[in-house]
Amino acid sequence: MTVLLGCIADDFTGGTDLAGMLVKAGMRTVQLIGVPSGPPPDNIDAIVIALKSRTNPAVDAVAESLAALRWLQQAGCRQFYAKYCSTFDSTPQGNIGPVADALMEALGTDFTIACPAFPANGRTIYKGYLFIGNELLNESGMRNHPLTPMHDASLVRVLQQQVSGKVGLADYSVVEQGADAIAARFAELRTQGHRYAIVDAVSNDDLMAIGAACADLPLVTGGSGIALGLPDNFRRRGLLAAHTVADRLPATGGRRAVIAGSCSVATQKQVAAMRAVASAFHVDPLQLARGDNVVAAALDWAAANLGEQPVLVYATATPETVRAVQAQLGVERAGTLVEEALAAIAQGLVRLGVGQLIVAGGETSGAVVKALGITGLIIGPEIDPGVPWTAALQNQATDMPLALALKSGNFGSEDFFIKAWSRLP
Repeated sequence: MTVLLGCIADDFTGGTDLAGMLVKAGMRTVQLIGVPSGPPPDNIDAIVIALKSRTNPAVDAVAESLAALRWLQQAGCRQFYAKYCSTFDSTPQGNIGPVADALMEALGTDFTIACPAFPANGRTIYKGYLFIGNELLNESGMRNHPLTPMHDASLVRVLQQQVSGKVGLADYSVVEQGADAIAARFAELRTQGHRYAIVDAVSNDDLMAIGAACADLPLVTGGSGIALGLPDNFRRRGLLAAHTVADRLPATGGRRAVIAGSCSVATQKQVAAMRAVASAFHVDPLQLARGDNVVAAALDWAAANLGEQPVLVYATATPETVRAVQAQLGVERAGTLVEEALAAIAQGLVRLGVGQLIVAGGETSGAVVKALGITGLIIGPEIDPGVPWTAALQNQATDMPLALALKSGNFGSEDFFIKAWSRLP
């Protein structure tokens, strides 16, 4: 069977987020880590290739994304999807715009949309402005993001700085009229010479309508929310079964652990909630910089504390602490030290018998998945909007089955680390 939808995600948690939404909408989906070398898996409706390109130099992000596109084209995909964060994480130089420009050129199309809305997680767009809950993007915690601080909530302005063509707006007065009106607005913008349309959305009904309006676009770009509206396009064409149970996972066992590298407001609350009820070990980047063997200390601690209850290893800190560390070590060195340490700890935890692992943070998830030698993920049931459980296709640390939840730093309820285990088969 031909793969219907080919997706390129700019980080690992974002890929899992998107894959989870497609599974929820009834598409059998696999997430592959990096550009594969072999053929696509059998009996799959959608493939998500997860890259680690969100904060790479734009030229590298473009090259990786084009390589992923070529593989997906060879797999026979009928439509393509460039996925980025629902907080539009980027800089004035990229990477969202340059990647979208390159994908459009490679696909021979002159128009696409940009819609990071995810209302279930409080990401809405109105009059082209991105809101996080009740706050404008630039007034939210994203203004303090250590790698991609966001200082402008106008997605039209932000994207216009990054792309080669004109950016227009399909605002809510159009979106609320439904799919036909949205498609007509796309045609109008295209006629006026716009290459991109920012699209307002404040509810899942809006996402469904926008998805329907995108049926004939070769390329869609956005957060994971738009994924809700795409599967029905394939159903209407008789290419996708009406009722598919797509979220089954193989049973896993073993001990349970959480690794948190994100310093987002959401993850800070989740770490605090888990520390109140579970054993926890803090990874200090300044100790890593001094050469202390923090990894060995963490694994010695884990060996003594792993049991019936999950344990927590975290580098999560307040924005003030992060800035202080970055001032001493530099942004890149501080991030690399923590990522490498948490990845090594993840390897050790799996060797200690951890078979169910939650990882918080996109960069941390990428480092952990790479360290464990995982090449792909089967997507399972949703824990919270945008965060499903998955099962590793394989891992090099052990032959034991491994369940993974790769959580974007910004996602999940305050008790996420505590309640997640009940969603596993």
